[in-house]
Amino acid sequence: MERIGPSRLARPARGDWIAAAVLVLAVLATRALWFGDPVAEFDEQLYSLIGWRMTEGDLPYVDLWDRKPFGLFVIFAFSHWLFGPGPIAYQLVACLFAFAGAMLVYRLSRELVDRASATVAGILYLMLMAAYGSYSGQSEIFHTPLMLLMLWLLRDWQRPDATRRALLAMLVGGIALQVKYTVLPQCAFFGAYALYGQWRAGARPPRLAGLAAMFAVLGIAPTAIVALLYAAWGQFDAFWFANFVSFFDRAPSPYGRFQGKQLIGAIPLAVLVGLGLYAALRLNPPRDWRTYGLYAGWGLATLGTVLLPSTVYLYYYGALVPAGALVALPLIDVRAPMRFVPAALLLLGMAWILNLPDRYVHSLDERRTEERLSATIAPYVGSEEDCLYVFDGPTTLYRTTGTCLPTRYVYPDHLNNALEIASLEVDQPKEIARILANRPGVIVTANFAVTFQRKENLALIAAATKRDYRPLITSTLHGRWITAWVRRDLAAE
Repeated sequence: MERIGPSRLARPARGDWIAAAVLVLAVLATRALWFGDPVAEFDEQLYSLIGWRMTEGDLPYVDLWDRKPFGLFVIFAFSHWLFGPGPIAYQLVACLFAFAGAMLVYRLSRELVDRASATVAGILYLMLMAAYGSYSGQSEIFHTPLMLLMLWLLRDWQRPDATRRALLAMLVGGIALQVKYTVLPQCAFFGAYALYGQWRAGARPPRLAGLAAMFAVLGIAPTAIVALLYAAWGQFDAFWFANFVSFFDRAPSPYGRFQGKQLIGAIPLAVLVGLGLYAALRLNPPRDWRTYGLYAGWGLATLGTVLLPSTVYLYYYGALVPAGALVALPLIDVRAPMRFVPAALLLLGMAWILNLPDRYVHSLDERRTEERLSATIAPYVGSEEDCLYVFDGPTTLYRTTGTCLPTRYVYPDHLNNALEIASLEVDQPKEIARILANRPGVIVTANFAVTFQRKENLALIAAATKRDYRPLITSTLHGRWITAWVRRDLAAE
């Protein structure tokens, strides 16, 4: 008779393969409609531009500026190196991360529920990530699977290999920090939980202190390696300022961390978590309270990730999504008294909120608008002179028009946002004046701002467009009128 060892028992069963196939379909259902849309969201346009330019030899923080970690740009650079400069490159890679996150939610859910319920949890994760803005290339879709992997490695401190898994988890956390630094509260939570597990397993204070030091070294290591690379390139100051100084120099939003629209937008996630906790306490107690408590504790740590920046945007709540799906397990457990009813209602409700057919129509309209803007602008900008300057509008135009770049601050928000007054290495009005003095071929503006913009900056652009430019094209994009202004002497040629 064949002896079945632990490795054989760990192999996925047929039901696991079926669940994986269902989750692949769910990934495509919640993400494929945005394939090829270069203006699906705002921030990813900058990440894509920097990543693409990295394949051409440019260096983040030096040639193109942003404050996101180097690792995020590496993901986009690798995506464009594999699949070309278009948005489909990072969207395909994001699908892989989304599937990895859904599968980890599934595997973690199996600690408490059956395969069908765990599959529902994985689908909810994908639907909620899309609902909270991570349907194309937002950074949350890349760092949430890494946090889930940390949770999977640390979930059982009674394992004989718990120490090795904890060390590996801290390294994973360090990699996640190179995707977005705001995962720090989650890394701290996991580090504390790992030390708690070692203490419960009998570790004495000297060993705990040594492990804590090792955890810190492993967590810092990826960032330290990037810092050493920049030091070797002679650009450490640029790295340090962008990654650590500018974050604290950015002014907080006058509305604070909690805005009315955001609180309304967070209601679906809050309801899911609230009902999950109620079900756990009153209707369907988890079969393992220690594991469920770990999931709930992690949920609190993810809230730290959301609220760490001084200005909070709704898509930040994507960090809460995987913990929300896990906390909701007692509610969606199909073995509970209400069987499939709660799970079905949640999935139907999320489908209604997502409204994918309507979003598909909007996506088609938006990509056509971008194509129209790009085709109209391209004849008036050059690769060496007459650069395009996007003061307010889609960053992706820098790539699709084939233009030269007028500044290393290519993300419009950096030069037009009043909250960035003290967080750049340049004075905003002076940099805008320098750009205008170089006579851009085309300037792109919007009819209203989505951020707090400085009056001095607006006045500079208004004076320049009135004096030296004329409207070339105006189109609607994301609910705003985007206008491209062509320089008069170019338009006369």
